[in-house]
Amino acid sequence: MTTQRPTLPELARQALSSVQRGYDLLAPKFDHTQYRTPDSVLDATTRALKTIGPFTDGLDLCCGTGAGTRVLREVCTGRVAGVDFSAGMLAEARYKNATAAQPSPHWVRGDAHALPFRRAAFDLVVSFGAFGHFLPAERPHLFGQVREVLREGGTFAFPMAAPPRPGTAAYWALLGFDAAMRVRNAVWRPRFVMYYRTWPLAEVHRDLLEAGFDVALHPLTELGHRDDGSPRCRLVLATKR
Repeated sequence: MTTQRPTLPELARQALSSVQRGYDLLAPKFDHTQYRTPDSVLDATTRALKTIGPFTDGLDLCCGTGAGTRVLREVCTGRVAGVDFSAGMLAEARYKNATAAQPSPHWVRGDAHALPFRRAAFDLVVSFGAFGHFLPAERPHLFGQVREVLREGGTFAFPMAAPPRPGTAAYWALLGFDAAMRVRNAVWRPRFVMYYRTWPLAEVHRDLLEAGFDVALHPLTELGHRDDGSPRCRLVLATKR
């Protein structure tokens, strides 16, 4: 497998594809891009979940190349699974985990809008860096799907970074990216849904409550603080009622 970063032409080809086809194309080089969840976030999530676990069976939702399953292996004592709709990303996940000392996760190709698992199959569902691919109107259904596959009292956990302050370089970068994607999707088919500013914490919190979860926020303090002292990143812990 190649370790090169994707070239600009490759990224352009991906951006002009559908979401699924784009990730199939990017898969061999995905872990060498900025889109892969940093190890620091995965490690902080693992430490936080260990304080409320252990869990038995775990699912990495929209698992991509499987980076998040390392969290599940640390905190789950039973079966670990990853689900994604990109065959290319799952192929990478299988390859990267083929020589692991622990049993490989069960990799499943499936759509997050219709999860291919029985009811109450898992104690823990995690997800990393995938929610920009879901429009706000899709959140209630997505959260409902997660609730279906969780056992009673099960946990849905995912990190959420604090938004950049208005006027900062990061703020304008995300605003510009989302604007460019909206223009792209208005004039080009197939659409590529990926937005950074469509999942504000307050709205996510509301939709989780309405979907039947109790919600707590765990500050991931090792990832730093903003100027006002608030954490740069929180772990959302949604417990199935």
